[in-house]
Amino acid sequence: MKKINIKELVIAILIPVALGFIFSLFTNSGTVYKEFTKPALSPPGYIFPIVWTILYILMGISSYLIYQKTKDIKSLKIYFIQLAVNLLWTVIFFNLRLYLLAFIWLILLIALVSLMIKEFYYIDKKAAYLQIPYLIWIIFASYLNFFIFILN
Repeated sequence: MKKINIKELVIAILIPVALGFIFSLFTNSGTVYKEFTKPALSPPGYIFPIVWTILYILMGISSYLIYQKTKDIKSLKIYFIQLAVNLLWTVIFFNLRLYLLAFIWLILLIALVSLMIKEFYYIDKKAAYLQIPYLIWIIFASYLNFFIFILN
C-alpha cells in the first residue's frame, strides 16, 4: 500500500472545494432558488452547499488517486475541463438566468463526467467509483434545471 501524501491530497481536495466556494460567492443562488416555481422532488436550498461540498471532496480525492498513479497532469485534463464546465453552469444558470442553455450545459457536463469516469476507470477503479455520486447528482440537477426552465 502506497503512503498517502497528505499535502498533495489536501491540495487536490482544496482545488474543487475552493473554486466551488469562490464561484458561489459571485452568484445569488440562494436568493434566486427561492424565487423559482420548483418541480416535485426539489430539495430545500440548504441541501445544495452540503451536497456540493461532499461531491467536491470526492472529486478531489479521486483526482489525487489519479495523480498518484500517473504523476501526470495530462491524465487529469478531462477532470479540469469538466470542473470548469461545472463551475460555469452556476454563472449561466444563476447569474445569466439562461435556463435552457444551462440545461444543455448540464447535458455536456454529464457527457464529460461520464467520459472522465471511463478514463479514470482504466487508471484507478476507486477514483472512477468516487465520481459516480457526482454523476447521479448532475443527472438530478438536470431534472431540476429542465423543470425550472419549463415552470418559470
